[in-house]
Amino acid sequence: MSDPATQSDTSEALDAFWSALESSPFLMLGLPAQVAHSMPMTAQFDGRHGPIWFYGSRSSRLVEGLTSTNDAMAQYVGEGHKLFACISGMLTIDNNPAIIDKFWSNTVEAWYPQGKSDPDLVMLRFDPANIEIWQADLSLMGKLKMMFGGTMKSQDIQGKHVETAL
Repeated sequence: MSDPATQSDTSEALDAFWSALESSPFLMLGLPAQVAHSMPMTAQFDGRHGPIWFYGSRSSRLVEGLTSTNDAMAQYVGEGHKLFACISGMLTIDNNPAIIDKFWSNTVEAWYPQGKSDPDLVMLRFDPANIEIWQADLSLMGKLKMMFGGTMKSQDIQGKHVETAL
């Protein structure tokens, strides 16, 4: 049986992550097997338990690197650097017209000169499997040490760290 405090910490950390992603939906997305740098992508999602969608370009190294087994990693840094996350999962191309329509906006259209029928447009589906979240909350002493060059200790950070399957 799992510890209720741990379940609460996990639930709170997940809520904090999804809320942060809603306000700043930018992730670095990459394919570990590709051994290339991750790319900045704008997340599109509906709810906190479904896939994360990205509009992509067929000519990008990310899309060109997709194969039948597409283990992917996404990294997130929240505004103010108080929340960090690393998400593993599967990345696939899913050009479902209903999904393309669902998240389409003027901002997205600016990237695709031919609109939804642009031949370079692909819709990427990221199915998260596991997430690790760090929430930084420095104590007053920790903030003072950082301001004046003191040595940080673990007790100077009052944040949370959780890892869980999604």
